[in-house]
Amino acid sequence: MTEQYRTVAREGVHEIEISKSRFICALAPAATEEEAQAFVARIRKEHPTARHHCFAYVLGADGGVQKASDDGEPGGTAGVPMLQMLVRREVRYAVAVVTRYFGGVKLGAGGLIRAYGGVVGEALDAVGTVTRQRFRLASVTVDHQRAGKLENDLRATGRAVREVRYGADVRIEVGLPEADVEGFRAWLADTTAGTARLELGGEAYGDA
Repeated sequence: MTEQYRTVAREGVHEIEISKSRFICALAPAATEEEAQAFVARIRKEHPTARHHCFAYVLGADGGVQKASDDGEPGGTAGVPMLQMLVRREVRYAVAVVTRYFGGVKLGAGGLIRAYGGVVGEALDAVGTVTRQRFRLASVTVDHQRAGKLENDLRATGRAVREVRYGADVRIEVGLPEADVEGFRAWLADTTAGTARLELGGEAYGDA
């Protein structure tokens, strides 16, 4: 698995105007192709009179799935420069849709490439990106007496507390960078005088 990746912070929209043509870029996080396609369909419905709805998306922490569409613009002038901008910015699990309202002035291939790629780049700047870090999931089981202090200590030392469950004992789910696992094991034993139990689980991504 890739150690970390960057994705868009939230859904957002950014618009530019070039030679009376409006280029409206909508960005969104997308975990799957179904989510990406659903977002494209939603934007189409929001702008039913627009001439073009070009899109690009990159999925997978390693960018393994990449799709782009020119939606009627000359081949390679819209979807590809949009996709290239996402890839160049190392953005993953994200979809971009650029809606164009034609202003009556033809921009030529070079102008279209600059416009479609450029509006995606500006939209990424406007919406912002976040970095997701690969974590090892770990479950710490501790008695009720020590749980409150342990949770506070975990947060104070910058560990990612994902969930706390109360039962006969208290289970605290944390996310650990792989390199920190052995150090965490020693820290936990020291902090709880060896009373806590650590179980390692699978891997996931979370905020870096």
